[in-house]
Amino acid sequence: MNNSARPSRPVALVTGASRGIGAAIAIELAARGFDIAIMAIDDASETAAAIEGQGARALAFQGNLADVAEHASMLESIALWGGPVTCLVNNAGIGSPKRGDLLDVQPEAFDLVLDTNLRGTFFLTQQVARQMVGTPSGAPQSIITVSSVSAELASVERGEYCLSKAGLGMLTKLFALRLAKQGVGVFEIRPGVIRTAMTAGVADKYDRLIAQGLVPMDRWGLPEDIARVVAELASGRFAFATGSVINVDGALSIPRL
Repeated sequence: MNNSARPSRPVALVTGASRGIGAAIAIELAARGFDIAIMAIDDASETAAAIEGQGARALAFQGNLADVAEHASMLESIALWGGPVTCLVNNAGIGSPKRGDLLDVQPEAFDLVLDTNLRGTFFLTQQVARQMVGTPSGAPQSIITVSSVSAELASVERGEYCLSKAGLGMLTKLFALRLAKQGVGVFEIRPGVIRTAMTAGVADKYDRLIAQGLVPMDRWGLPEDIARVVAELASGRFAFATGSVINVDGALSIPRL
C-alpha cells in the first residue's frame, strides 16, 4: 500500500472491493483519477495492487459493513490519508445464506442479510453524507449504490435478499432528496446476471436460462460493465439526474409478452 505524498486527487470509498464487481469498480475509478479506499470483509491486497498499477493510491480496511460502530473511525482515517470521501460506492452485500422456500426463511438468515445489505449500507451512507454536507468539495460528490434487479424482480427462493435490495431503492430516493441542495449525486445501479464468484454456484442454471432467452442481450454481464457505469456517474457529468436508477442487465428487467 503506497501512502507517499502526491498531488491531491478525489477519494472514492468502495465497499466489498476485494473481488468481483467491487474490485472492477475500484480499479476503474482509479483509472479515472481517484485515489481509492477499500472496505472489505476479506483480504483486498490484490485489488489494492491493481489500483496502484493505475497510478492511484490505495488504502484498505478489513472489516464487516454490518459493524456500524467502526464506520466513523474508518472515515476519519480516510480523511487523514487523502481527504474526505467525494465518491461513496455502496457495493458490499451478501446473498441469501440458503436458497429455499420462502415459508422456511429463518430470523437469523433474515437478520444477517438485512444487517449487511441494508442496515450497514444505510449507516455508512449516513456518515459519508454528513461529511459531504459538512465539508463541501471542489470535486463532484456522489453516492452510488449497487443493488440488483432483485430490487424489483421477486425471487421467492431468496426473499430476504430481495427485501434488502428493495430497501436500497428507497435509500437512494431518500438520500437523493436530502442531499439535492448540496449538489450530491445519488444513484442506484441494478445489475442483472453478472459473472462473479457470487454467481459461480448457479452458473450452469443461468447458462441454460440465458441460452433460452432470459437476457435479451444473450450474454452474462461482466463486472466491468458495472464499473464503467459507476465511473461515469462519479464524474459529475450527470449533475441533474440525482435519484436515478440505472439497470445494467442486458434488458433482463424489461417486461415482455
